[in-house]
Amino acid sequence: MTTQTTLDLSDVFAHIEANRQPFIERLIDYVRRPSISAHGQGIAEVAQFLVEQLTTLGLQAEAVPTAGWPMVLARREDQPGKPTVMFYGHYDVQPPDPLEAWISPPFEPTIRNGRLYARGVGDNKGQHFAHLLAIESLLACRQSLPCNLIVLLEGEEEIGSPHMPEFVAQHRDQLQADLVITADGPVHESGQACIVFGVRGVLSIELQVQEASQDLHSGNWGGVVPNAIWTLVHLLGTMKDAQGRITIDGFYDAVLPQTDLEQQALDALPLELERIKGDLKLTQLDQPLDRPFYDRLMFWPTLTINGIQGGYTGPGSKTVLPCQAKVKCDIRLVEAQTPDDIFAKVAAHVKRHAPNVQVVRQGSMAPSKTPLDSPFAEPLRQAVEAAQGETPLLIPSAGGSLPDYAFTKTLGLPAFTVPYANADESNHAPNENMELDRFIKGIKTSAAMMVHLGNIR
Repeated sequence: MTTQTTLDLSDVFAHIEANRQPFIERLIDYVRRPSISAHGQGIAEVAQFLVEQLTTLGLQAEAVPTAGWPMVLARREDQPGKPTVMFYGHYDVQPPDPLEAWISPPFEPTIRNGRLYARGVGDNKGQHFAHLLAIESLLACRQSLPCNLIVLLEGEEEIGSPHMPEFVAQHRDQLQADLVITADGPVHESGQACIVFGVRGVLSIELQVQEASQDLHSGNWGGVVPNAIWTLVHLLGTMKDAQGRITIDGFYDAVLPQTDLEQQALDALPLELERIKGDLKLTQLDQPLDRPFYDRLMFWPTLTINGIQGGYTGPGSKTVLPCQAKVKCDIRLVEAQTPDDIFAKVAAHVKRHAPNVQVVRQGSMAPSKTPLDSPFAEPLRQAVEAAQGETPLLIPSAGGSLPDYAFTKTLGLPAFTVPYANADESNHAPNENMELDRFIKGIKTSAAMMVHLGNIR
């Protein structure tokens, strides 16, 4: 598989620059429309808006019902025999709370200092809208697309993509592509463009325990009745030791070492560790202290305590012996761990150490990985370089989670993430934003990727 080393995109880039202001105004129109999956607010309306946008571009588009919120699915085949690219994104957004922390209202998009502030602008509306405007720009300049195209926009990513695996399995025939590209998340914290080849998975659990029938006086009953919070604290202490090693039997059995190519990619990543520690006011990283920074985020699983609830935490003191307690945890998974296997190992560990504690599974995503030597990596690298004027960093895996496993494990497709948002986009937080220059670069990058992939022989 080869590509030309240079491809003329000057007409397309000139069109995008000439339409910079109209494109920004259309982005503003899009992000002012709430689509909060956790609340069901605006979902149907935004799905229909996207169907209309895609149909206007000449794609066959529909909002496909699921057991939850609809998937927007569109297709256009201009080049039989050439690669079919699937652009994936999600049109749902996080709730905007706390509202009082926003400088401008979350659904009243506002430009300040070259950035557009609005809920969902970076995660993920501005990024997948760049794909749509790239399609429009290519058609305006060349009347046809250089490759075949599928667009899949999900309405439940922010609530864990619970229906994505079923949808992909049921619509396998409509999702026949050669590769999947997602524009999501921030660029590398150095500000440099990047191509991400994988994501960690995630398993969320809750541990619950009930000891006595009610809270009791700690003087009258302390030392006699078990304390529910201590039950969980002792259990948690058996799950991870002070050196940072997770001590659940078999937890690391499926963990794979990085390949030589992956290690080379890690070595090439910029790292300002002392600045990061200073920004976060850290004196040291988490245990184990000798584990390299990027290895932690890409090649090692984690067990995180998200929060503990129980007893009294109000003002003053209340000498109570709590009867109930619960703790929420998430486990980040790496290739080739699976949520089912790890959940079974957690459940067995809890049964052995604290049989009266209940383990509740709350959601999961499997990890995903595409090899760095994929034949699509080089055309994508060339496309990013042509559009953004810099060589992108190659990142073996993101630390967070996306439903890429539905593509790589169910459909057997390579999946890549090419983020367009700035590193400080504040996604999931108040004052979410996207640099408008990066938005325009994203449109150019999407167009360049289609052209370079369409040029594959």
